[in-house]
This record gives sequence, structure tokens and C-alpha cells, in this order.
Amino acid sequence: MLKSNKTLRKLMAAKVSTPKSRATIIDIARVAGVSKSTVSLVLQGSSLVRKETRETVQNVIEQLGYVYNRSAAGLRQAKSDFAGIVIGDLSNPFFSELAAGIEEVLAGYNMLPVLANANEDPVQQANAIRALREHGVAGIVLSPARGTTAWTISESFPKGLPVVVAMCVVDDCPFPYVGPDNISGFLQATGHLIELGHRSIAFLGGDNSFAVQKERIEGWRKAHRDVGLVADDRLIINSAPSRQGGAEAMEIALSHPQKPTAAVCHNDVVALGASRLLHESGLSVGRDFSIVGFDDIAEAAYAFPPLTTVSVGTRNMGMEAAKRLVQLIKGEAVDSRKFLGETKLIVRQSTGPCKV
Repeated sequence: MLKSNKTLRKLMAAKVSTPKSRATIIDIARVAGVSKSTVSLVLQGSSLVRKETRETVQNVIEQLGYVYNRSAAGLRQAKSDFAGIVIGDLSNPFFSELAAGIEEVLAGYNMLPVLANANEDPVQQANAIRALREHGVAGIVLSPARGTTAWTISESFPKGLPVVVAMCVVDDCPFPYVGPDNISGFLQATGHLIELGHRSIAFLGGDNSFAVQKERIEGWRKAHRDVGLVADDRLIINSAPSRQGGAEAMEIALSHPQKPTAAVCHNDVVALGASRLLHESGLSVGRDFSIVGFDDIAEAAYAFPPLTTVSVGTRNMGMEAAKRLVQLIKGEAVDSRKFLGETKLIVRQSTGPCKV
């Protein structure tokens, strides 16, 4: 309850003269009969303010409809409760799982994520980063869009802003990196198909604008070399890293002179699109043609048939990236070496023995 008729009259006058969206700390202090610093202490939840005074100020705040701008307060104190997450392509469910891992760690430090989608466009990515900087985020986790270079990253970030790059490695990038061991993952995926008797194995999806493409193709090649085979580069079929891209790549593979009997895919959504094309072509996935994905998104286990894939521990990758970002924000030393997470082949029903 407000304690006096004088305060009540001030409140009524203030409500008439001050629209809710424009109420300020000065208005609250004037109506409550306290100093601006007292109002600030109440807003910050300080125990230094007497209970009676705090209740008076809180009542005035409620009546005037004042909303505390924590972001602005953080900027004034040279800190922020917000961290940015810039994702190359949020249409891929893999990145939703990555963001969930980042958010889990940030929540433990009472920080809130602000998520932005670059839509695989470096220009849109730069605009998103600029907007986050203007709103004073404490740091940013960046999973780069296709075509991102070390130069474009350095142009986007001012010196001193904590940044961690996740999942998509960028050559010569100066920031800490967290991502999967792509070479090991595709070595396992391709090796699994070779053990099943396949010798004509395509690589479907992605292209050289993806920073990880070189590493994934190297894993595909190494699996062939390790058993004395030569990988056929004509079976590297580029496409968008999407379901549609996977379907288009598989259509090309089926009409190829060196018709493959199996394929490893740039990611799971490419594999799912390729599987659908096979089904529509009257072929049985896992019997007539074997497919391996990469990422182990939640949908992979529920596909028809369930998708053999490589798990990269997506949520754990997000958590690791967030931990490093928090260390940077707190001014702690961070290991500058690349953090390569363990990959693990998950065998399901989309792969089977070669029939040729």
C-alpha cells in the first residue's frame, strides 16, 4: 500500500502526464519521494533498501507500468546478461539441438541466449552479428554460414568481444573452435560400407563453399586408401545440404555411368532426402542401396528405415562451445587449440550387404 495521500496524488498526476511506455526512474523517484539511486537499488533487488521503502517504490513501478531495461543497465555496468548465437541454417534440426546445448550451459550462469539465423548467407550473418553487438551482448557463439572466411569473421567482430566458432571450421580463424572430428566420422561411415562389400560409394551433398566439406571428403577418401582402394572423385555429387538437395544428388547418382551401390551423405537431412528419392524410384533403402548420414539428428532413428549415421554428440558440442564462451566472458584463459569432439557410427537399417 502507498503510505500517504500525498504520494497517491503524485501517482495520479504522474499517470495522467506520463504514458506507460515513457515512464522513467526519475518519474518513479518523484512519485515515491525517494532518490533515483534508491529506485535503482530496488530494481536490482538490493537488500540495502528498507522493506517499507521498497514496497512503496514497487507499488509506484507497478502503477506506472515501468519496465526495467536490463540490457541497458548491463551496458551501463559494462556487462550483459545476454549472449548471441548465430546459426548458419536453422532449417536443419541439427542446429536446433546445438542451440539447446548452448542454452543449457548459459542458463547455469543466468545468461539468456539471443538466437539469429544467417540462412547460409554471409551478408545476413554480418547483419545479425552487427545487431547483436548493438544490443550489447556479452559474447557470441558463431556457427558460420557457407562461404564464411577468416577475413569476413575478423571484419564482423571488434577486438575484445568474446567469440567461439562452432561446428563449421574456418581456416586461419583466430577464435576458439568447437566441432566434430569430420575426418574420423566419414572414415567410419565409409569404412562401414566397405566392410559390407560396397566398392562404388558416392559422396552426396554439400560443396566447397562449406568449410567442413574438405575434411569430410578426406575421411571418405582415407577409408578407401586404408584398404587399398581408390575413391572415384566422379562420385562426389554436390548439392544443397537439404532434403531436396539430397534427392537431387541421388537422382544424379542413379544415372551415373559408374552407378554406386551406396552413399555417405554430407549430413542427415541430405541422407533423408536421398532415401525418399530411392523409395519413389522403387528401390529399397538398406537392401538395394545403402545410405549413411552424419549428425544423428533425432529424426534419424525414426526414419523409414531408421538411418545409419554418425553421431557427433550435438548437444554436448553446444555445451562445450558455451562453456568456452563463458570462460572468455569471465576473462579466464581458454585453450586456443581446436576442440574436436568424438564421433561414433550408429548402425541402423539403412545399410546392408552389397548385392552386386
